[in-house]
Amino acid sequence: MGDAKEAGAEAPPAGAAAREGLSLLPPGESEEPAPGSALFLGGSEVKSRAVVKYSSAPPRTAFARLEEKTDLKLPPANWLRESAKLGPAGTTILGNSKKSKPFSSFGMAYDFIDSVGNDVDVVSDSENIKKLLKIPYSKSHVSMAVHRIGRTLLLDELDIQELFMRSSQTGDWTWLKEFYQRLIDQKWQRKKKSKEHWYQKAILSKFLYYSINGDGAAQPVPPAAQQQEPSASDDTPDSEGASWPAPFEMPSSVSEDPSASSQGLKNDFVRNILWTFEDIHMLVGSNMPIFGGGRYPAVSLRLRDNNKPINVLTGIDYWLDNLICNVPELVMCFHVNGIVQKYEMIKTEEIPNLENSNFSTKVIKDIAQNILSFLKSNCTKEGHTYWLFKASGSDIVKLYDLTTLCEETEDKYQNPFTMPVAVLLYKVACNMMMKKNQNKKHYGTIRTLLLNCVKLLDKSRHPQIIASANYMLSELFQLDEPKKEESSESPLNENSDESYSEEEEELPDSDENGSYSTSSDPPDDNKAVAIIKSVGELSVPEKYKSIHQIRPSCAFPVCHDTEERCRLVLSYVLEGLKSVDSSIKKESDLPAADPSTPIPLKYEDESARGGPEGLEKQMALFLDKMGSLQKGNCSSQSGMIPGSWQHKMKLQLILKSSKAYYILSDAAMSLQKYGRALRYIKLALQSHDTYCCLCTNMLSEVLLFLSQYLTLCGDIQLMLAQNANNRAAHLEEFNYQTKEDQEILHSLHRESSCQGFAWATDLSTDLESQLSVSCKCYEAANEILQFSDLKSQNPEHYVQVLKRMGNIRNEIGVFYMNQAAAVQSERMVSKSVSAAEQQLWKKSFSCFEKGIHNFESIDDATNAALLLCNTGRLMRICAQAHCGAGDELKREFSPEEGLYYNKAVDYYLKALRSLGTRDTHPAVWDSVNWELSTTYFTMATLQQDYAPLSRKAQEQIEKEVSEAMMKSLKYCDIDSVSARQPLCQYRAATIHHRLASMYHSCLRNQVGDEHLRKQHRALAELHYSKAVKLFLLLRDAPCELLRVQLERVAFAEFQMTSQNSNVGKLKTLSGALDIMVRTEHAFQLIQKELMEEFDQPKDRGTAPAADSSPGLNREEVTKLLSIFESRLSFLLLQSIKLLSSTKKKASSNIEEDAVLKNNKQVYSQLLRATANKSATLVERIGGVIRLLEQLARGAGEVGGTSGGAIP
Repeated sequence: MGDAKEAGAEAPPAGAAAREGLSLLPPGESEEPAPGSALFLGGSEVKSRAVVKYSSAPPRTAFARLEEKTDLKLPPANWLRESAKLGPAGTTILGNSKKSKPFSSFGMAYDFIDSVGNDVDVVSDSENIKKLLKIPYSKSHVSMAVHRIGRTLLLDELDIQELFMRSSQTGDWTWLKEFYQRLIDQKWQRKKKSKEHWYQKAILSKFLYYSINGDGAAQPVPPAAQQQEPSASDDTPDSEGASWPAPFEMPSSVSEDPSASSQGLKNDFVRNILWTFEDIHMLVGSNMPIFGGGRYPAVSLRLRDNNKPINVLTGIDYWLDNLICNVPELVMCFHVNGIVQKYEMIKTEEIPNLENSNFSTKVIKDIAQNILSFLKSNCTKEGHTYWLFKASGSDIVKLYDLTTLCEETEDKYQNPFTMPVAVLLYKVACNMMMKKNQNKKHYGTIRTLLLNCVKLLDKSRHPQIIASANYMLSELFQLDEPKKEESSESPLNENSDESYSEEEEELPDSDENGSYSTSSDPPDDNKAVAIIKSVGELSVPEKYKSIHQIRPSCAFPVCHDTEERCRLVLSYVLEGLKSVDSSIKKESDLPAADPSTPIPLKYEDESARGGPEGLEKQMALFLDKMGSLQKGNCSSQSGMIPGSWQHKMKLQLILKSSKAYYILSDAAMSLQKYGRALRYIKLALQSHDTYCCLCTNMLSEVLLFLSQYLTLCGDIQLMLAQNANNRAAHLEEFNYQTKEDQEILHSLHRESSCQGFAWATDLSTDLESQLSVSCKCYEAANEILQFSDLKSQNPEHYVQVLKRMGNIRNEIGVFYMNQAAAVQSERMVSKSVSAAEQQLWKKSFSCFEKGIHNFESIDDATNAALLLCNTGRLMRICAQAHCGAGDELKREFSPEEGLYYNKAVDYYLKALRSLGTRDTHPAVWDSVNWELSTTYFTMATLQQDYAPLSRKAQEQIEKEVSEAMMKSLKYCDIDSVSARQPLCQYRAATIHHRLASMYHSCLRNQVGDEHLRKQHRALAELHYSKAVKLFLLLRDAPCELLRVQLERVAFAEFQMTSQNSNVGKLKTLSGALDIMVRTEHAFQLIQKELMEEFDQPKDRGTAPAADSSPGLNREEVTKLLSIFESRLSFLLLQSIKLLSSTKKKASSNIEEDAVLKNNKQVYSQLLRATANKSATLVERIGGVIRLLEQLARGAGEVGGTSGGAIP
């Protein structure tokens, strides 16, 4: 801020260089001495640094030293003619040397907007600064307007006399005049300035012109000029009077160029200086002429009456002027009655020690700090006009809030400061917004500036600024970065002294020393915000320093969730739209055409447009294809002129609203509030549709937004389809609308019918149409990416759209597939496949095929495999539909079934190839393997159960069944531990069982070829043993295990029939009985389950175990038990017969005797048990288990004895 390198090198503000008659200093050059020097004055150090930010003064030249006895009463020849040496103030020096314009600080603030609200404490004319610092020494009145912008105070002279002169002419400010007369000066009347005042001003003016003229002689001027001068000064004593704007004169163009010079807001100081006095940073305007050259690098020139000694006020005046402008020396010219007497040169640091004007620089520093603290403590509301007033001869300084007083009158916009303050608030906020490196912690400041700006302005008179301010307010909330914003909540609240919130309630300020307070004031002073009871207090060091702790009231609002943030944005968007809409005049309100103004034709040079034209044509074709293109032209229905501020602003606001609604929809989607999500995405698409209607130059970014909106809409429609059970709740949420949404929609309807994407946002009750709309949304989103070439710029979004397209096509394919399966289940077995069924197959197949293509185009192997798997399932449904129409008894496995099952196998194999290895996605890999195994198993089972003997030989069928079963086993993983492992084990056991049964059957039916019989026998035994092993692993398949064992016994019986020797038969019988003994495990499982079923009604309070079996089929158990009893009875009987016959023929054998005895006992118990018809199933099974245990014990004993007999 105070670095020397800034001097003269700062880039001028926009438009500053264009000011008439002004020139910028070249970089590195300054007309002032090197800034940053500390001056040592009066024995104590006072830090002062001056950096020239802007100067229009020409290079300094030496002043002309006038000869002694020169008569200054005679005007020089160049008097009142414009002089570059005196700057633009030359022609008006007579009336402007000591007077500030009422808006001078605003002119500077507009030009140095970067400094306002942040770095600088005070912006003002140097004359106002001097007047404030002289308060304790001066009896003259002080009247200043004070405005707060952030941490910056703007000070301007408030000429009460001028105001009240206006009041008597226009009726403005009458309320202040009445207030002033009632509280301050009851006998107020306009005070005319003395002739002495004008005489002294004329002498000074002539002296300065002599000093730059250089001839040293008085040259008479024409008498007319002499006569003209007094009359001019009489008629217009205050030349700045015309610079006061009428309260409502601010034109609409001000928002585009608020520094319009016609409004008196021009920065017309010769130089603008950044002056740091101690710790106070001030932006000061000065018109003081500075001379130099030769032995004096920089001096200020003063004229003094030799008969009047320099007083303290004059000394302070000269000292401060030199400090502000960083001038090291002062040249004083003394005169007596206008006759030059002598010159005297004084160094700046010596001024405080001059005779009769001795003052302490330390005290001046204390006064400055105290006044600043007093003003900052009490001028707390941004946008308010405060009035600092000290009556002439009074020691009391009062501060009033004119805005509050003004609001008590009928029209609060009578305050002429309202518009400049509002524009400045707006410009400061704009400047902060446009800084690319702006930290979010300043957002609270920007928001407060804008809210105060909007609060000051009348909506009907300043719609453009209000619309723009509301748009910027909406831009403060980063809709697309919710996570980042949430993580930076604390920094947003860290800034404390930037600004004040408009909602803040003012707390009464008081200080521990009781320096100023409103409690003990007389009743007439209760309107004052604060009072300094004695100007002497300002000289007390740090008197007001600790009074006011600035409160962190401009903290950025913390939005607890996305919806709250978006709702805030939409509230600002709505206010902006209202401002724009209110400013658009209807055709009937438009003024008559001006014959001198050409009518602009809506013509555009096509050759100059370039790229976007193709984009717009593509967009039109796209909308036409979607059925969204509105008939007629796409121009505004409200009559907005393209290119006007209304048109540009409304486009921005509409785009912002569409983004906010999109974010709201996305948030509702994550909360599973699908009806609400559809309502919000509908509003987003309606906003976007209106934007497309108004926009004349389509941006690719906007098309990307549309693609994102349609993608989300597709997601919502899909979720609605999948959550049909909550349709009533979703419908209620969809139809609900807030007042805010209705008003925004009303504003959209002023420009467009908003029906462009109505097809995408209807809440249908039909599942098929919902899925279809979802698919169409994704297709539209993809098409936008294709024709706008956005897919290469946004690869992630493109991949997401294609994934969703593949997914929705899978969903639709599954929907049609399930419908086909439902039709098939309702169809009579005897009927052939209907045309409707075939149509559903085609639709389903088409969807799967397109979905597979979508996934393959983005190399998504896993999802492509899943769709190939679903296509395989469709082929199996087709195969099932062709299962032998006609008599069930005559049914055979048809060629069509074989064709579709083989197609299914092909698709499953393609799915496995797509995955490559199990590591790609183990779950999908296992699923595809299972489905492939199932297909082979189903095909083999059907061929086995419904053998196509009319077409194929038995051997060929058996071969095909065997191959299919072995392939099914290949893809059936029984080793991997997973939830599907028991199913795989059951499947494998069943396959082995079926193969064993098939070879068993072949063996029974086959004659001849002994080699083949042996092969079949070996295969049957192998598969039976494998089946038993697998069924033993399963706890919930005891019946299957029992059946396999019974088949093994039957197989042994069949083998026994072909045996001739008793030894061979006994051996086979022994093996069969051994199998019977091993069935004990199956009976124990059955008994356990039956007991659990029996106990379950007693334990109703306990829930069944999660892994409990669905329950036994009692009928099947009874049937198997009967078979088992009969076969066991038969085997025991045969064993007894054979053992008895061998006993008669051969010598006695202890082992055989024991076996015979045991078998007889078991047989007799079995006969008694089967004879008892009253026994329950559980009792019968219990008896069988005991018999089997007895058989096992007998066999064990025999085995032990024989084992001991072997040597």
